[in-house]
Amino acid sequence: MLSIKSLDEIVIMKEAGKILSFIRKELLKFLKVGISTFDLDMIAFDLMKKNGVISAFKGYQGFGGYICISVNEAVVHGLPSKTRILKLGDIVTLDIGIKHKGYCVDSAWTYSLGSVS
Repeated sequence: MLSIKSLDEIVIMKEAGKILSFIRKELLKFLKVGISTFDLDMIAFDLMKKNGVISAFKGYQGFGGYICISVNEAVVHGLPSKTRILKLGDIVTLDIGIKHKGYCVDSAWTYSLGSVS
């Protein structure tokens, strides 16, 4: 079933997308060799709080993180971990989902730390 959105709803969805984009760009400043995926998750949580949104993932079907962080062989929905420290050559996917004024937005981006072959 197709749902036609009002102009007000479209404005809210655009706001949500802009907030998510901002959070992702800010989080990238911390995506470096030596950081744990847990620390990235906590930074994402702080950015969500500062921007008045909540995680779409935290607690969903028992998921423990605010964002999903998949490293190398993890296909999707990786759990943040204090022991998973990023290193040179890692391929990292940041999957961020937020709730804003009744709407959910989600995006996933993949990055490499240094050169990969």
